[in-house]
Amino acid sequence: MSDQPFEEILSPNRYFDRNFNVEAVKILPGEYYVTTREMVLVTVLGSCVAACIRDRSLGVGGMNHFMLPDNNSDAGTPVSMAGRYGTYAMELMINRLLKAGARRANLEAKVFGGGNVLRGFTVANVGERNAHFVLDYLQTERIPVIAQDLLDIYPRKVYFFATTGRTLVKRLRSVHNDTIVQREQKYIERIRSTDVAGDVELF
Repeated sequence: MSDQPFEEILSPNRYFDRNFNVEAVKILPGEYYVTTREMVLVTVLGSCVAACIRDRSLGVGGMNHFMLPDNNSDAGTPVSMAGRYGTYAMELMINRLLKAGARRANLEAKVFGGGNVLRGFTVANVGERNAHFVLDYLQTERIPVIAQDLLDIYPRKVYFFATTGRTLVKRLRSVHNDTIVQREQKYIERIRSTDVAGDVELF
């Protein structure tokens, strides 16, 4: 493994969405975004999952986009690489939400993705693993899941209005998925070749 840590990053992809007449952020694999403003967070998911988490009282919300590493080498250990990475990806965004003023007791989640769209990985059903992880994590952390659209074979485009919690999901049934697959393959190769960037503690 490389000495370079792998880090989730705050998405830099901001633009103006003419359909909704609002500022938007496009979130790619390995990115997340948290906001207190009226804007829409947008992502396209294949095998990856996205958690949309917000403070239902204060209207502080965020979205991430991540995948568990396709690495079975330490799957039998109490805390596997995949579990550590998934936990890191979730906690990084939750910490950012808390810094933005959210209260942990007010958090609620909507989760999406985990479609069976990737081929050729050593671990079968990577989308299913991602979906199970995000649900288990949120249950453990006592963050209620109020909506979900997981698994199946289709990629999804998700629009999350962070301050209100409004969410739109479009299943991409008839488009060519090469771009989605290539993007996720590059992302998982990056995860495989680097270390998770340390532990993150909730405060």
